[in-house]
Amino acid sequence: MADFTVADVKTLREKTGAGMMDAKKALSEANGDIEAAVDALRAKGLATAQKKSSRTAAEGLVGVAVEGTKGVAVEVNSETDFVAKNDQFQSFVRNATAVALKLDNDDVEALKAADYPGGGTVGDKLTDNVATIGENQQIRRIKSVSVGSGAVVSYVHNAAAENLGKIGVLVALESDLPADKLEPFGKQLAMHIASMFPQALNAEDLDADVIARERAIAAEKAAESGKPAEVQEKMVDGAIKKFAKENALLSQMFVMDNKTSVEDTVAKFGKENGGTVKLTDYVRFQLGEGIEKEESDFAAEVAAAVGG
Repeated sequence: MADFTVADVKTLREKTGAGMMDAKKALSEANGDIEAAVDALRAKGLATAQKKSSRTAAEGLVGVAVEGTKGVAVEVNSETDFVAKNDQFQSFVRNATAVALKLDNDDVEALKAADYPGGGTVGDKLTDNVATIGENQQIRRIKSVSVGSGAVVSYVHNAAAENLGKIGVLVALESDLPADKLEPFGKQLAMHIASMFPQALNAEDLDADVIARERAIAAEKAAESGKPAEVQEKMVDGAIKKFAKENALLSQMFVMDNKTSVEDTVAKFGKENGGTVKLTDYVRFQLGEGIEKEESDFAAEVAAAVGG
C-alpha cells in the first residue's frame, strides 16, 4: 500500500479541487508523492477546479424541495447564467436539494460530505461538474423549515425548471387544517415573501446591526430638523418602529389586499376555514444576494484575447 495519510489526501484535494477517490488514486499511483499526484491530476484534467475557484460565482440556481412537513432551500452558484440552463447543472442542484432534505442540519459541509445519488459524495460530484462544465460552482447556503402539523409550502419565482429558479421561498404553516387546504393559501404567502423581501419573521428578530444602522440614519435626519432633543428622540423611535413594521414579515401589509397585516391575514384564514393557522417560519433565497460581482469590460476582454 502506498505511503500516504488522510491529511495528504486533504492537502491534494485543496491543491487541485479533485474528488476524494481521484485524489486517493493519484496518491496511490504516485507512491504518496503529492506534487507528482498534482501533476497526474492536471494531466487528466481533474485539477481544473482549483484555478476556477477564484472566480466570482454569483449566478446559478436556487432549488427547493418539500416532503411531508419539512422543506429545504439550497443555493448553488455558478459564474454565468448559461450554466443555470445546463441540464447537468440543473440535475445536480435538484439532487443536492433532495439530499439536503434528508439532513438534520443546515450545514453546507455536511451536505457536501453526504452521499450523492449514483455514487460518491455531493462534494465529489460538484468537483466533477466544475471540471466538465468548466466554471466555478459552489454550494452557498442551505435553510430548512418544518412544522409539527400543517404544511410547508414552496414557491419558485423566475423558474428555470420545476423547483429551480432565481428566488426560492418556503412557508411553514403550523395548523390543524389539512395540507391540501393550506397549499393554495401558502402559495399566496410565498408570493408575498418573494415580492416584499421581509428581513425577519418578527420585529424582534431583525438583525441588531441593521437596526443600529437605521437608528443612526434616523438620528442624523432628526438632528437636521433642528427640533428639541426630546422631539428628535421620538422621531427616531418612530422611524425605527416604521422600519420594523415594514421589514418584519408578520407585520407587513399582505400584498394581495395591502390593507391587512400578514399575521392577521393568516389568523383570518384559519378562522374562516374552521381551524387555527400560524406562520411559524419562512425561507427566502434570492440568487446571488449579497455577493459582490466583479465588473468586467467585455469589449476589452475580447480585444485582449484577439491581441494575444
